[in-house]
Amino acid sequence: MPLFEMTTDQLVEVPSTTFAAEQILERADLQRLLRAKLDMIVDDVLVVSEEFGAFADARRRIDLLGVDRAGHIVVIELKRTTDGGHLELQALRYAAMVSVMTFDDLVEHYELFLAKVEPDAVEEARIRLAEFLEDVGGEETVLSREVRVVLVAAGFDREITTTVLWLNDVYGLDMRCVRLTPYKVDNRLLLDVQQVIPLPEASQLTVQLRRRQTQARAAGADNRDWTPYEIITPAGRSEPLRKRRAVLAMVTALHQAGVPAADLATAVPRSRVLSVDGTLAGETLAEAFMSAYPGSRKRLGRWFIDAPLHDSDKTWVVSKMWGTNTEPVLDRLLALAPTDGYGYEAVSDN
Repeated sequence: MPLFEMTTDQLVEVPSTTFAAEQILERADLQRLLRAKLDMIVDDVLVVSEEFGAFADARRRIDLLGVDRAGHIVVIELKRTTDGGHLELQALRYAAMVSVMTFDDLVEHYELFLAKVEPDAVEEARIRLAEFLEDVGGEETVLSREVRVVLVAAGFDREITTTVLWLNDVYGLDMRCVRLTPYKVDNRLLLDVQQVIPLPEASQLTVQLRRRQTQARAAGADNRDWTPYEIITPAGRSEPLRKRRAVLAMVTALHQAGVPAADLATAVPRSRVLSVDGTLAGETLAEAFMSAYPGSRKRLGRWFIDAPLHDSDKTWVVSKMWGTNTEPVLDRLLALAPTDGYGYEAVSDN
């Protein structure tokens, strides 16, 4: 769609330009700028690698590699041309290659990426990823083999759009096409960003249908416990919470009601509530915790460091890692409740 300048008398079309004419480079300019503001083309995706080339053929490189909060790898391919080249075929090859990646693989590549763009944060790679993927298991996340593909170009020819529509409709792939159109207004260069496939109006419905199909296929293969729980206290009910946050909510509520943290720790198995000396918080708590429990240094993201309990000059921290024993733990915690009015209820996740 053309861009118009609105005056008091008429609409004046603003001529588009090209990236080549404006000397905008594909990798050094467009890719760098998109990486810094990825939400303009795809929501809620964490970039974990740039120019990803961990293939047998080192000449093949993914422009940007990301992961979404549902545990899907996201392949982002970029062209500054108006026809898109063979962007979709290239991206499909890449998607197949990265579809077998594990959480540990992702950590390794994220560390390399941070070493280039944020060197001081390299040691936080595992923690950052675990926290980003908290809703699907944190460090225990099993990445989906259903890879998302985002094609970004100055235009797409009919061959590409027909192929993408067919793959999405018939095979249930998650591929989108985002068109970038540059405009020159005086000395300013403006960028129009339009998602052309799927149409924005249909995106949400498409995502819901695909998610339902994915859940149906995965139901028989996934033994993990995703049951959400509402935690009940005299103050009311919580929103539905995944098991790790449900346990934290119950522990916190009982502690606020006067139950000693040491008693709460006895109701939780296998050292899932640990303490350090002093009334600590933030980075001071993290350092003390890692010093007291050296094995946690690379697994600090497995603990609710940001939600400590303070009791008798000690600071207690609750684990995020829970198996299938959530309800027995909640039952033992409820036995410590000082009054009536505490409970929990499993909630249907449909």
